[in-house]
Amino acid sequence: MKIYKLDGTKHSALKRVAALLHEAFPHAYRNLEEAFEEAKSLCIGDFVVLVAEVEDEIVGVIGAKAQYAHTGWELHPLAVTKTYQGKGIGRALYETLEDSMRAKGCVTLYLGTDDEFDRTSLSQVDLYEDTFTAIANIENLDRHPYAFYEKMGFKIVGVIPDANGLNKPDIMMAKRMPMQKR
Repeated sequence: MKIYKLDGTKHSALKRVAALLHEAFPHAYRNLEEAFEEAKSLCIGDFVVLVAEVEDEIVGVIGAKAQYAHTGWELHPLAVTKTYQGKGIGRALYETLEDSMRAKGCVTLYLGTDDEFDRTSLSQVDLYEDTFTAIANIENLDRHPYAFYEKMGFKIVGVIPDANGLNKPDIMMAKRMPMQKR
């Protein structure tokens, strides 16, 4: 496997990233054209986008965008093709991204991980009632990615109730960047 920075001028690479985004998030990118526009937008501005490639196939993508005067960066997206999930691709992409973030002076890396499909105990409850108890008692019901992010050192720092519709929250997670390389 090799990991490298996505070249936004390479149409073929953008098309391969778009196909991966469409596969991973078909509810967000209804067709390849929408996914292609997202792939292009990842390469504009102060964004870092890395891809993982196995045997000339892009099998994973991760990105981060500068926010908060470059001290906070938003991780978006992270996707690994289904056939390569669970094989360390996401971890390798994340660790490489973390090194890039540290070099750019990132203090906090944060993300939102939606629960649109009832994959945690935070969905289908009113998070305006006893919010912090619900967060403290979160359960992963169906391989929700928040568990992966916890393994990477992220903490749940809040939720946005109803972000994706009634009782479908966005789970907000953040991590302070270590100042030294692993």
